[in-house]
Amino acid sequence: MAHGWRTRISAGARTAGAAAGALLMTTLYAGSDDAAERARMVEEIDAMYAETRAETGLAAMSPAVRAAMGKVERHRLVPASQASLAYRNHPLPIGSGQTISQPYIVALSTDLLDPQPKDVVLDVGTGSGYQAAVLAEIVHQVYSIEIIDALANDARRALGALGYRNITVRTGDGYLGWPEHAPFDGIVVAAAAPRIPQALVDQLRPGGKMVIPVGADYGVQYLVLVTKRADGGIDERRVLPVRFVPLVPGSAQ
Repeated sequence: MAHGWRTRISAGARTAGAAAGALLMTTLYAGSDDAAERARMVEEIDAMYAETRAETGLAAMSPAVRAAMGKVERHRLVPASQASLAYRNHPLPIGSGQTISQPYIVALSTDLLDPQPKDVVLDVGTGSGYQAAVLAEIVHQVYSIEIIDALANDARRALGALGYRNITVRTGDGYLGWPEHAPFDGIVVAAAAPRIPQALVDQLRPGGKMVIPVGADYGVQYLVLVTKRADGGIDERRVLPVRFVPLVPGSAQ
């Protein structure tokens, strides 16, 4: 599903009252060769990068992000009922009223961070663990926080089964971040906040970057790249219009 700059790009969902249902992760992909399916997905993402280069400043995925997108087994991070659709370039439902983000958005958010092998990154809004897995292919350590306990538990199990030992997942309030492991070299947020949370800015190291959708609930939103200056202030750049549901404070019900 291709989107131009005039179209808001749909990514992951975060809702306050979502029921904490069990997420069934599949270890089998009932379709053609999944590596070939991933390769086709990567080609679609490449096409979207070319289409949005004027807005993003990125003509193509970096080699590290391209390799990660071509390696992460998305079909093992979605419910069995969605496995045959895993490598389509659009969001998919993962249970508890939530979705797994569009691969293009996952790739772009990762590239905007400019992640490096020694980096420690915070992932706000674990969902199924797909964004965390892509980051973990590139950086040293990923800390991932999810407000819905059932999703956090299922993502932890699925990521462990995939062999990721550099991802730590916990249930918590994304607005508060994870100060025990700060400062972070990068932060990726998978839900829209009305403004950039100060707690997350505080947890960025000087020179660190954050990618976050900012805007009114279900209204006009932009994917924003935040860079923290040495003096503690921030520089902001709007990247693309997007559509995310709200970043929810407090505990999920």
